[in-house]
Amino acid sequence: MRQDIEQQLAVIRRGAVEIIEEQALREKLALGRPLRIKAGFDPTSADLHLGHTVLLQKLRQFQQLGHQVVFLIGDFTARIGDPTGRSETRPVLSRDAIEANARTYREQAGKILDLERVEMRRNSEWMDSLGADGLLRLAAQHTVARMLERDDFSKRYAEHRPIGIHELLYPMIQGYDSVVLKADVELGGTDQKFNLLVGRDLQRSDGQPPQVVLTMPLLEGLDGQNKMSKSLGNAIGVTDTPDQMFGAIMSISDPLMMRFYELLSDAPADYLRQVAAGDVHPMEAKKRLAEEMVARFHGTHAGGAARAAFERRFQRSELPTDIPGITWEDPGASVWICRLLQESGLAASRGEARRLVQQGAVRLDGQRVTDPESEIPAQGAVVVEVGKRRIARISFSPKKDGK
Repeated sequence: MRQDIEQQLAVIRRGAVEIIEEQALREKLALGRPLRIKAGFDPTSADLHLGHTVLLQKLRQFQQLGHQVVFLIGDFTARIGDPTGRSETRPVLSRDAIEANARTYREQAGKILDLERVEMRRNSEWMDSLGADGLLRLAAQHTVARMLERDDFSKRYAEHRPIGIHELLYPMIQGYDSVVLKADVELGGTDQKFNLLVGRDLQRSDGQPPQVVLTMPLLEGLDGQNKMSKSLGNAIGVTDTPDQMFGAIMSISDPLMMRFYELLSDAPADYLRQVAAGDVHPMEAKKRLAEEMVARFHGTHAGGAARAAFERRFQRSELPTDIPGITWEDPGASVWICRLLQESGLAASRGEARRLVQQGAVRLDGQRVTDPESEIPAQGAVVVEVGKRRIARISFSPKKDGK
C-alpha cells in the first residue's frame, strides 16, 4: 500500500538535488494512482560502477512506494551518444556492442529493482518507425539558440569545437521518449537537467501534463573529489569481487561514507542521523555499508563473508585463507623486487613498484621491504602484500635442465 503524500515526499527528497516542481509532484501524488516514473539508460559502456546505481536506487524507492517504474534502455539514443558533458563528439557504437551492453544493464537493474514489476522499454520501438518526416516535425519544436543554452554546447561552440547536427537532436529524442511513455516523473543526474526540461516542453506541446523533473547528484569516487569514473581510477565496479568491493568502501572518507549511505543504501533515515551525530562509530557504520553493498551485488552470504574476511585481515592481522597463487617460472637465483611486483601484477609498472617499496607499502612474508633495489631469493614461496588489498603467494619454479 502506498504511503501518504508527506511520507512519500520524505522518501523521494532523500538525496535529491532538485525537484521541478515539488507542488506539481504533490498534486500528482494526490491523484491516488501509481505514477509512471521514467529513467533512461544509454548502453554505451559495459563498465558499470556504483555511481551508475544512484538512479537505480531512487527508482527502487519509487517502486517500494507503489509506483510504476519505466526502465528505458536508450538503444536508439546510444547510436548518437549523449553529448552531456562532452568536449567532443562520441564515437558511434555498433548495434552488436549496444545490444551486449543493454543485456549488462538489464542484469544490473535486476540487482536493485524487482524486474517483475518494471516496465522495460527501448526507445528504438518508436524511433525506428518515426521516419524522416516525424524526425523533422520533432526537430521543428526547438531552435538552435535554445540548444546552445546548454553549457557543453555553448562551450564547444565558443571554442570552435565541432558539434554534430545529430547531437543537437539528442535532447529532443530524450524528451520525445517522455511523450511516448506519458511519464509523470523523470529522473536524471544534475548534468541531465537540460534534457529533462526538454521533455516537459514536448509534453506540453502534445497536450500532456508536464513531467516532474527530479535530479540526483553525481556520486564522487574513492578520491572524494571527482565524479566516480573508471577512467579516473576512482570507481568501485559492480563486478568487483566481494573482498575488493568491501575493502574499497572501507577506504573511503567519513564524509563520503555519508554520501554513499544517502544515495545508495536502504538504511533508514534515523540510522543516518545517528551516524551523522556520532552515535555510531564510523568504523562500524562503514562496515555495515560495505556489507550491504556486497550483499546487494553478490548475495547475503557474500556480504557477511567479506565482512568476516576484512575483520580477520585488518583488525586481527590474519592472512586471508584464499590467497591467489602465482607461479614464477625459471627465476634464477634471485629476482629484483620491482620486477617481481610488476610481472606478478601487484604493481602496474616498475616505476609504481619502486614508489610502493619506498612508501613502505610492500611486505614479504609479513616483513616490510623498503629498499627498491632489493633482490629476493627465488626459492620456495613467498607471500607478497602490497598495501591493504593486494596480496599473492608467489611460488618459484626451479629452472629445469635442457629447457
